[in-house]
Amino acid sequence: MTTIEVSREFDASGLRCPMPVLKAKKEIKEIEVGQVLKVIATDVGTKKDFPSLAKRTGIEILEMVEEGDRIIWYLKRTE
Repeated sequence: MTTIEVSREFDASGLRCPMPVLKAKKEIKEIEVGQVLKVIATDVGTKKDFPSLAKRTGIEILEMVEEGDRIIWYLKRTE
């Protein structure tokens, strides 16, 4: 596994749809183009929501990792 340099982290644990996506979208605007936002979520809906968000916006999904009930996303700002 490649090490991903994270610029900002957001813990969305316990938040339900659509809050993890809405808040992640806001958080990614706080980093520079090319930087990475790590999002920790517990809502399985993010498995559909984040890929949809990436298609509509300037976000690239670098990796998604499941650790128990946590889903960890590494999102790169591309624009």
